[in-house]
Amino acid sequence: MIAVALAGGLGAVCRAGLDGLVRRRHPEFPWGTFAVNVLGCFLLGAATSAFSAMDPRALRMVTTGFFGGFTTFSTAMLDAVELARAGRRLASAGLVLGTAGSSLLAFLGGTAFASIF
Repeated sequence: MIAVALAGGLGAVCRAGLDGLVRRRHPEFPWGTFAVNVLGCFLLGAATSAFSAMDPRALRMVTTGFFGGFTTFSTAMLDAVELARAGRRLASAGLVLGTAGSSLLAFLGGTAFASIF
């Protein structure tokens, strides 16, 4: 469990870095949250496919730990609510649907990518 917590902390630090970098460049929409979720799903798909034979405890450290800390569904929903409250309902709906659809496609793309190797 300590390894999961440490990996989760590392994932959260990576998320904060990428999110901050993207938000500084594009403050008009929560592209940072979108980016970490889509990238995280791609990498999670690749990791679970590539490392499926890994020790289950090590795999949990990577999946639940690192990627659990890196990706952030709850922040995406908070961003969507804030957009809706600001009267940007179309942007809010776009964020919810775009995050879900893009993240699913990214996960599938990651598994396909890993199967090549």
